[in-house]
Amino acid sequence: MKDPEHGEVPYESGASAAGRGEARKHASRGGKGKRRRRKPSGSPPAIASRSGETGEAGRPAALDEAEPARKRKRRRRSKSAKPQNQPAAAASGGEAPLLDATVADKKGHKRSRKARHRRGLQGRPLASAGKAPATQRPGESQRPRGAETAPPQSPQQPRSEKMGAPYVAPSEPPTPLYAALDLGTNNCRLLVAQPTRPGQFRVVDAFSRIVRLGEGLGASGRLSDDAMERSVEALKICAGKLNTRSIRRRRLIATEAARSAANGETFLKRVAEETGLELEIINRETEARLAVSGCSSLVDRETKSVVLFDIGGGSSEIAVIRIGENRSSRLANHITHWTSLPVGVVTLSERHGGEHVTPQSFETMVREVEDMLAAFDSPSVDALASGTDSGFHLIGTSGTVTTLAGVHLDLPRYDRRRVDGLWLSDDEVSAMQARLLSWDFAARAANPCIGPDRADLVLAGCAILEAIRRRWPSTRMRVADRGLREGLLTDMMADDGAWRRARPRRHQRSFGPPPAGEERLKSHEGNNA
Repeated sequence: MKDPEHGEVPYESGASAAGRGEARKHASRGGKGKRRRRKPSGSPPAIASRSGETGEAGRPAALDEAEPARKRKRRRRSKSAKPQNQPAAAASGGEAPLLDATVADKKGHKRSRKARHRRGLQGRPLASAGKAPATQRPGESQRPRGAETAPPQSPQQPRSEKMGAPYVAPSEPPTPLYAALDLGTNNCRLLVAQPTRPGQFRVVDAFSRIVRLGEGLGASGRLSDDAMERSVEALKICAGKLNTRSIRRRRLIATEAARSAANGETFLKRVAEETGLELEIINRETEARLAVSGCSSLVDRETKSVVLFDIGGGSSEIAVIRIGENRSSRLANHITHWTSLPVGVVTLSERHGGEHVTPQSFETMVREVEDMLAAFDSPSVDALASGTDSGFHLIGTSGTVTTLAGVHLDLPRYDRRRVDGLWLSDDEVSAMQARLLSWDFAARAANPCIGPDRADLVLAGCAILEAIRRRWPSTRMRVADRGLREGLLTDMMADDGAWRRARPRRHQRSFGPPPAGEERLKSHEGNNA
């Protein structure tokens, strides 16, 4: 017999085993524990008396004392159920109701024994060390009759707080939590997750807020006071979420805005003093690899090559991925070429204007990005496609492509579950870009998938997307509502071997309610930069 808490244990332990031991003890006294034959209905039962000369049906008291303990316990229970006004009732000839109540109590006890037999040998909780009250049956708490009683908590045999709930053995600790924070040029995002199936995880907590840390950075080269204040306030919320949970590993990063600003290091010191969070500034190559790691589950097995791009607020990362016959567990290992363009939705819209965009100004933004891509030495489309359309496609991970997907689906409210992993044809992408270009600022702000915070940025992102599509023409593009946070979590879990450990079996997991404060990833929080 295996105990889920301590492995192998003797059979004779716990309340159930105690009941079995008592049954064997009674069996030795009462002739192998056989049930006594029911008395004829002609001999009415009487309440057992331990101090009088006669017991039931006029039997001697000596025989009554020799009965098994279970029989005496039944008699004591029937005696405790006797009304206090028995003498008066007997004097007035009211003995029949008392006898009927005793018979009913005995029948009820037999029904209870049968019910326990159908449920299996369970026994009752062991009695406490102290003496039980006179009206309390051995092994029963002082709670009202019928109330659910919890098993005793003891170091030798710990139990779950909920009766019958599965529990996890000490050798299989609860699944650890991992946290990833990405402070970008436009957004501050946090994810707290725990690993599930290989390559996947479950989001426990999430946070996303537009802070515009890179506002005015292109003109001044410094982070403004207002932008830093907005970012610090958002980071305080993230710190509060992290401090209330037991995090196994965390990684907190800052990208282009803190990387290129003259006062970026000073800002991070202020963050550490006011929030307690130690952020690291990553380089552009690391940013490109993290974007690829976050989208690894969206690359199908039959895919031979992919161009993955992440349009951020201050920079745009592009990675060429070529997958051979032996696919690695980490998609980032298949990156053959990568580049980081020093342009994003925030910097491009500030240079060319994001509120009022005409077809001419839109084309100007596209050509600026094309000039940047001309210096990128990468394989040709024919070499990537290998003569087949199914072996090559684009993957876009940014707020630009998720916005296009939401507009394409005509969503009344942005829904990450419908957007993440969606396939868009080349014609559908062109149609959505033309549709957004035909809207003015008010129309873009009124769309539920864009909103006023992104209305001046979405067309700048479309211009970067159009330049990428012209450089690598493809018949289809896959939308990824994920990015650096997912890449950070994937790398940390893979480094720890979280997916190689044996997962708890189904009957050993705890299926209770989630911890306080736990929440799913909100749909509107998935919309990236």
